[in-house]
Formats: sequence, structure tokens, C-alpha cells
Amino acid sequence: MKKRTLLLLLACSTITVYAQKGKKPQIKIKPRTEFVADLMSKMTLEEKIAQMVQFTADGTITGPKSGTNWVDEIKKGNVGSILNATGVDYTRKIQKMNQDNSRLKIPILFGYDVIHGYKTIFPITLGETASWDLEVARKSAEIAAAESAAAGIHWTFAPMVDISRDPRWGRVSEGAGEDTYLGSKMAFARVKGFQGNNLNDLYTVLACTKHFAAYGAAEAGRVYNTVDMSERLLREVYLPPYKATVDAGVGSFMASFNEIAGVPSTGNKWLMNDLLKKEWGFNGFVVTDYTGMNEMIPHGYAKNEQHAGELALKAGIDMDMVGAIYLNDTKKNLQEGKVTMAQIDDACRRVLLAKYDLGLFEDPYRYNDEKREKATIYKKEYLDAALNAANKSMVLLKNSNNVLPLKQSQKVAFVGPLVSDEFNIIGSWAAAGDRNGYAVSVEEGVKHLVKDQSKVSFNKGVEIKDTKRTMMQAALDAAKNADVVVAVMGEFENQSGEAASQVNIDLPGIQKEFLAELKKLGKPVVLVLLNGRPLTLSWENDNMDAILEAWFPGTMGGDAIAQTLYGVNNPSGKLPMTFPRSVGQVPIYYNHKNTGRPYLGTNDPEQKYKSRYTDSENSPLYAFGYGLSYTKFEYNNLKLSSNKLSGSNKITVTVDVKNTGNYDGEEVVQLYVHDVVGSVTRPVKELKGFTKQLIKKGETKTVTFDISTDDLRFYNIDMKFVAEPGDFEVFVGGSSDATLKATFELVK
Repeated sequence: MKKRTLLLLLACSTITVYAQKGKKPQIKIKPRTEFVADLMSKMTLEEKIAQMVQFTADGTITGPKSGTNWVDEIKKGNVGSILNATGVDYTRKIQKMNQDNSRLKIPILFGYDVIHGYKTIFPITLGETASWDLEVARKSAEIAAAESAAAGIHWTFAPMVDISRDPRWGRVSEGAGEDTYLGSKMAFARVKGFQGNNLNDLYTVLACTKHFAAYGAAEAGRVYNTVDMSERLLREVYLPPYKATVDAGVGSFMASFNEIAGVPSTGNKWLMNDLLKKEWGFNGFVVTDYTGMNEMIPHGYAKNEQHAGELALKAGIDMDMVGAIYLNDTKKNLQEGKVTMAQIDDACRRVLLAKYDLGLFEDPYRYNDEKREKATIYKKEYLDAALNAANKSMVLLKNSNNVLPLKQSQKVAFVGPLVSDEFNIIGSWAAAGDRNGYAVSVEEGVKHLVKDQSKVSFNKGVEIKDTKRTMMQAALDAAKNADVVVAVMGEFENQSGEAASQVNIDLPGIQKEFLAELKKLGKPVVLVLLNGRPLTLSWENDNMDAILEAWFPGTMGGDAIAQTLYGVNNPSGKLPMTFPRSVGQVPIYYNHKNTGRPYLGTNDPEQKYKSRYTDSENSPLYAFGYGLSYTKFEYNNLKLSSNKLSGSNKITVTVDVKNTGNYDGEEVVQLYVHDVVGSVTRPVKELKGFTKQLIKKGETKTVTFDISTDDLRFYNIDMKFVAEPGDFEVFVGGSSDATLKATFELVK
């Protein structure tokens, strides 16, 4: 009787039902703050704790298996969120199980790793960032949201915005690379894509910024490893992309596995509470990474699980992913005075507000429409967008003697372990994307494009890692009869991504040996790369005629590669991460600082006692921002509107960019600034602006940037975020090694 009365009171106090004859009842609920406060006033302690608990269903495995029976816990009313459950039927069954057993009918929140597409898979995030196209990033997230929302998913664990300067770290594939400015712009665009203008829209999902914080700075590039850095470096380089997502209105954050300055992020009160929630004003909720709370024990920060739960809640962690610590120990921690009711209420409230924003209290099944699911996935317009994104992500690294683009009249031998691949081409973290039978391989893409099929042949030659040479001769024989050889090579999809750090970032297996045999034939050899990280390609750069970095380009990748090779698409991508000559140079990144003995290159007359390697060239193989085109761009006439900047004024930077080649093409024009002298030393260059311009052959465009005082701010010697008066250098060009320069002075 009490249960029935309580439910009736809840319905009357929070929900007004309108029914029109012959129509489905419409449900109108109170404003969010009032609704959630009303609901929480009726919740027991156990029901509040349940909102802080997430378990994994029996879908995709994204971490160590949990021993908890999640079905039993749902039936007990102990679960607020489920991850790795996908599809309308499956999520509906789980939601119904929850609704049937929830006293107050509080809906389950379904989360899933939708990183670069749900069914329609876009290029891996690093590859997509190579487009330097913010609309491409926003659109791909929007489509990923529409497809996943149609499949019963409410929440994605993306975007990953971790800055990383180390290609050995496997998760560089999921981020935007090494630069703070570019990473921040991409992070903002992706949140807007996932969440749209209104989370109540059925085609949007709740985004989750991860991994907070500085996960990409793991020592030695080893995943899950420790991080230690100054607060200045943290705030200037690693934190801005996270802050950009707060500015974009992101609904959730995920704590990182790593520690910073000796404190694991999952228990870091300064990071989660003081910085994120108070200083930045973040109003969403924070979830751990998979068993991140439990892992504070091997970190040596928590003595047992109960202690870990205490530390996490005090730090500002609102939801426990899979670890079951909040479920098992929060009540005990409260009874023993180790946590407060206010801390529990705050965590519960934040989760409930997210569910409210998604419209789940109006209808827990609003994301469970079978017709919408079938109608939404793999729409032609989505596949077209994926093809466009893949085309724009292609980075041309080398093109000697204009070997590319290929001509349809040429006889071309396509070889290599990934030439017919449909599995690896969509990359890691590919959600529910269909690997075999739907993704377009390079072979399929070429066959879609080339009119005379007798002009092309396809042979693997070697496997990705296997050292068997039994297939090599057939591929070499085909290459002998060709005008041009295209070798499609690279990594397995799971060689990059989570738990995929490597000390060797060369082409795996005997792929390089096979390339050497192809070179002996005396034919032009084009290397096409499918990979999730920068590779060491010094030998390849010296010996191949052309190199095309295609990344893992997604569902439509084969078509994009074919269109790029044959000139239907003129490559316009630029590297979002530096490519080293050797793994011994790592970490290597463009916005480094000078030393007191800076190396000035081979022309330095006193180079012995300078900061340099003695057994290698010190420059990168390919610089950040680098990428060629089938046409050529010439930069001239760099001008500043003034040689002095003060107050709220701006300096306008103009530069003429001329297309001097034979093709129309897009160029990413990049603006870099160098603060010559500071109260603390400043990087040699920092990206402060970019724009992607379509310039027709023979055309000259004048490109304009503005520089304000805000663009020049940094954390000074007193840790104040200021712009210091003094001299500045401005560089504009097609990569970070641009030399076209002008100067100005910032005055008080």
C-alpha cells in the first residue's frame, strides 16, 4: 500500500498527463531543477547510490570482465547505467527489466564507445583531424550520434581530447594529435556534433570528454602509465581541449587512469572538484574509466576498495564504471562518517539531470524505435559524408616526379597485405561498424573507379605480420608487367588504440623487405599507408616514389583511396602529429622550447656542444602541419596591419597564397606565433590560427587572420594568465616549418 501511494504522489507532483481521445497520452514534466529535487526528496539512500553505479552488459568487451551479475543488480534496483548494450531490442529489454523493478521508475542510461562512427565508420579521429576541417569533425559526430541514438544508445564515451606527443602511445589514434589549438577546436566541434543544440532531440547523444587529464602524456608512451609535469605545462598544453568541451556544453567527463603529480585522477580532488567543477563551472557528471576506482589500490593510493570509494566521492567522481565500489561501500562510508550525504546527493543529482535532459523521464523507451533504427543506419547521405571525410583526411607525404595521380591508361599492380582488406580498414574502436562485407576495400574502390579492369591487378604478396614469403613471387610477377606499383601496407587495426603501445613503430613483419623487392623492379612504387599512428618511414621516404598516408579511413576508405590515387580527389590533409625519423627522437613535437645551446642545423659552425643527436638528423621526417597536394601553393606578401598591438586592439595578418600548379586544390593556411622573450621561456612556435581555402589553378587568394592580446596569453612566472609586453614573430605557411615571417611588438 505504501509503495502504491508513493508512486501516486510522485506522479502527481512531477508529471502531468494529458490525454486526447484516440491519441497517445503526452507527458509534461516540471522544469529540470524542480523535477530532480522533487524526485530526490522521495529517493532512499540506496536508490541514490544506484544512480552512481554502472555495469557492463554482455556486448563489446572494453576492459577486464566484471564478476558482478549485472542482471541481478538491475532486478534489485541497484544500477543507474549500463554500457556495451546496443540495438533497440536489447536495450528495450534491459530498460523494461529496470522499469519493472525500479520503485520510482528511474530509467537506465545506456552508454557505448562511439568514437568515429557507429555503423557508418568515419576515419579514425587522428585521421579525421588531418583534414583540419571543423565541419567535417562536427558532421561525423552528428551522424555517429544519429545512428547510435537510433540503436537505443543515450551516451557516447567521446570525444577523446588527450594531447599526445608520443606515437608509441597507441591511443594517439583516438585523439587530435599533438597541438593544443587544433585539438581544442576539434574537441569543441565534436561535442557540438554529438549533442547538437538540444539533448532532447532524438538524434543526439550525451557526449563524454575523456580522459581527464593528461592521459596522453604517459611516460614512455606506455598506456596507463604515470604522468608527472608542472602545473604550467598542464594548463598551457594539456588542459585547454578539455576546457573547450566545457565551453561547448559537454554533459559528462571521464577520469583518466593515470596519476598526475602522484595522485591518480580518479581520486584527485583538485582536478575533479576544484578545477573542473568549481573553476571551470562544469555542471555535468564525472564517470570513472573502466574499473578506474579499483585501480587506485595497485597505484598505492587507496588501501582497499572502501577507501578507494571514499577518495573518489570526495574528489568529485559521480559514477563508478563497472567497479561496484560505490554499490558495495558507499553506504558504509556514509555510516562511518567518511563521506557526506551532500556528496552523495550531488553525484546523484548530476546523473539524474543528464537523464532529464535526454528526455528519459518523459519516455524511457524514446530511443527504442525499430523503424527509426532500420531507417537511420547506413543512409546514403551518411556514407557520402564518410567518403568526404576520408578524402579530406588523406595526407600526401611524397610525390616524386608527379607519379600521382595515376592515369586510367596506366597498367597498375596493386599489392600489399591490406590491398583487399575490409576488416582493418575501419580501424580500432569502430563501434558496431561491419568489417567484412560492408566496408569498402582498396581493391573494391579501384574496381568502382577504373573503367578497364584489365589495367589493374591485385595480389597481397605478404601478410601484415606473418613472415611467410609464399605469396611474394606472384605479386612480384604482376608488378613486373605493370607501369606503376601501388603497395597498400600498414598495421592491424588493434596495433593502435587502447592497450596497444609499441616500442617499434616501423612497418610490421616483412613489409619493408617486400618493398625492397618491388623497388628492384625499377618501376615507380607508390606506398599507401593504413595505420593508426605516425610511423618511422625514413627508408620508405628515401626509396618510394610516392607515399600517401590514408590512416584507417573507415567504411568508405577504399573508395577514398582510389579516388585520391587517380586524382578524383586532390589530397589536402595536413599532419596533426609529427612523424619522427627514428623512434629514438620520441617525444618529438613542433612547439618545443629552445635550450641555451639550440642546434641550428648542419650549417651551425659550432654544432658539437649543442642540443642534438650525433647519429641522426635532428629534424623530424615530416613536420606537424605538413602535407602535399597535386598542385603547388606559393606564399608571398605577408603583411601586418600594424607593428604594435595594445589593449583590445587587433593586428590583421594578410598573406597571398597562389596556386601555381595544374590542379584546383585546397590548402590549409597556418598561422604561428613566437613570443621571443618571456618571464618563463616560450615555445619556438605556437599554432594560433588556420583556415582551409579552395584555390583554383592560377588563382591567388589573400588570406586574413586576426591576432589579439588574448592569443598571446600564457601562465607567467607567478602563474597568472597574462600577455606580457615584448617582441613577437609571426609565421604563415603550409606547415609548422614555415619560414615566411613578420614581427610586431605588444605594448602596454
